[in-house]
Amino acid sequence: MRTRITMAVAALLLLLAGCSSGGRQHGGPVTLRFQSLAWQQESVAANKELVREWNAAHPDVQVEYVQGDWDSVHDQLLTSFEGGEAPDVIHDASDDLADFAYGGDLADLSGLLPARLKSYIPARSWRATTFGKGVYGVPFLQEPRVLIANSAWLRTAKVRIPTPRHPWSWAEFREITARLSGDGKYGVAWPLKEPVSVTLNLGLSAGGTLFQRGSDGKVSVRFGAGDAVVPRTVRDQIARDRSAPASTLGSGGSDTLPGFFGGRYAMVPLGFSYRQQIEQQAPKGFKWEVLPAPAGADGLTQGVSPQTLSVSQDCPHKKEAAQFIDFLLRPKNMVRLALGDWMLPTGTDALADPALHTADHGWATGTALAAHLRPAPAQSVRGYPEWKDKIATPAFQEYYSGAIGLAALRERLEQDGNLVLARYQR
Repeated sequence: MRTRITMAVAALLLLLAGCSSGGRQHGGPVTLRFQSLAWQQESVAANKELVREWNAAHPDVQVEYVQGDWDSVHDQLLTSFEGGEAPDVIHDASDDLADFAYGGDLADLSGLLPARLKSYIPARSWRATTFGKGVYGVPFLQEPRVLIANSAWLRTAKVRIPTPRHPWSWAEFREITARLSGDGKYGVAWPLKEPVSVTLNLGLSAGGTLFQRGSDGKVSVRFGAGDAVVPRTVRDQIARDRSAPASTLGSGGSDTLPGFFGGRYAMVPLGFSYRQQIEQQAPKGFKWEVLPAPAGADGLTQGVSPQTLSVSQDCPHKKEAAQFIDFLLRPKNMVRLALGDWMLPTGTDALADPALHTADHGWATGTALAAHLRPAPAQSVRGYPEWKDKIATPAFQEYYSGAIGLAALRERLEQDGNLVLARYQR
């Protein structure tokens, strides 16, 4: 009887081992599950092609492509980590990593990545994925926010066209949008369905910091003068100058494009990757261009949350997973991923590629902004997703709509926000 039980247990253990993620079955190849969040057609094609190239060259380590979704990735990863079913290689954004890193769900990549990969991605980008003493993701694509402008409208109005060397200040930007407005037309449309990242990231140019880390390592919210520049500018454009419509405040970036193409808005602040959608959808003969976002006390500095590749802590083949990430992010491959997503690579070698310095579609303007990009203010803040969803998003929405003033906004972000963050820092 005891022998039969022992044999049954052994068989069960063998079965479970064969079903585990990343397992090697019956002496076959290691299988890694790579969950990609690529969604644009060119980007999906580039990712799948790179997976095929890896598999052809590495018969002992095969990668299975799994399609993920940006809208649900945080909750999906929470569930998969808890259930022990997380992908081995995880595509995400750096501002989503903190809780997973501190919670022990992601592997520390410090000793797994080759020196070449570490050296050609700048230290400022690595700061976006460093939590405590560990590195929990490789930052590989980044997206500055830019102004997409109606070229004919701006030139007919004879306004100064900004460049990365001579950008508009926030005050000049407000002035120009007022000049461009009137007769039912607006100088700018702000799509602020997700107001927090837009406000905080652009606020770095004005010296905004918002999150302060004390000597004890704990983070608190302090809404200072620099943090007020961007929200005050947007509010004034809507309420005082009538140079921005209130109707787009609850809109996503794509929602503003029909009005932009139809001549209702002269400019729309959008992520750099929106250029692909604009190129595909713009009416024949419509002339558009890419302008740098306004500059403040800290110049063109802007916060970004780079796209990242991480390895699950439960992955039994971390070394092979890191080797696959290294392959994906070789300079030429990183350029392919950047072109597919219409974004900027983080790697300095990839950024130097001539394909990213052409004037076509504003590539050169975007590449000129790369040196000014910094990790988004909330990158290492534990509890940021909850703070953003429960406190900051409704507070900014009410401020931009005119329901509350700047003092009330400050109070909500600081007092209510710090109560949320304190629970994550006990």
